Amino acid sequence: MSNTTASTDWGKADFEAIYNCPDPRRYFTTLQPFEYQIPHHGQAVFRAVAEVLQRRRSDRPPLNVVDLCCSYGVNAALLNHRLSLTDLYRRYAGHGHGGPATPRLAQEDRKFFATRRRPEAARVIGLDSAEHAVDYAQSVGLLDRGFSENLELDDPSPQLRAALAGTDLITVTGGVGYISERTFGRLLDCVSAPPWIAAFVLRTVSYDPVSALLTRAGLVTEKLTTRTFRQRRFTDGEERRATFAALAARGLSTVGKEADGFYHAELYLSRPAADAAALPLTELLPG
Repeated sequence: MSNTTASTDWGKADFEAIYNCPDPRRYFTTLQPFEYQIPHHGQAVFRAVAEVLQRRRSDRPPLNVVDLCCSYGVNAALLNHRLSLTDLYRRYAGHGHGGPATPRLAQEDRKFFATRRRPEAARVIGLDSAEHAVDYAQSVGLLDRGFSENLELDDPSPQLRAALAGTDLITVTGGVGYISERTFGRLLDCVSAPPWIAAFVLRTVSYDPVSALLTRAGLVTEKLTTRTFRQRRFTDGEERRATFAALAARGLSTVGKEADGFYHAELYLSRPAADAAALPLTELLPG
């Protein structure tokens, strides 16, 4: 969740100060009161998608995953480790000004994550313009490679281009709206074969420009229609009113969704047509 130049500002609260700190404690401490939970939903979805892909591509283990707007490696932690989002809140939130200095915390985190790593762990590349967050995630072993590049503004570096070549799955839980089809287009220019793309997108943001780009690249995009996913609580009445206005402008009702006081996200899965036909999204993620 890193700010770039893509702009869909409907009055969303500004959390920019927590995205690029030396370690994740301020991030989790700030977001916990608002019940930020989309990585929890992402954990179940990304594991299910990764397991299907791994079975289909068993000749190329481990799976190569690229997490966009990776922040402190939260999605990588939940995908590859015997951990829940609650565990991460418990580890990082509520320290105030106490606790170990960042280098000591990083040393402890390396051991913490190493002892909880799943045997079927994917190889994860993280991409985010927040340099300190990416560095921390890489230093504690959550990311196999981390890149603090902004593909909204610039072409990927030669190093990033090479790292992306074998991508099997692209994931994102909170970045669409901060990143646009420009980032996705530059990513697709780097891959050797069309990847799967699993994206959680707030309902205040249109995914149509990205979906149109992916269609041109030969990918079929399906939206999960059976449910939406809570992201976090609104910070205050002003943010709630602004969100409702933005949804009304898109012709969307808040009943049964944002009326509960939370942002809601939709899940989109993009795949080559043959893969989508072989296993529809409703079968991959039933219920």
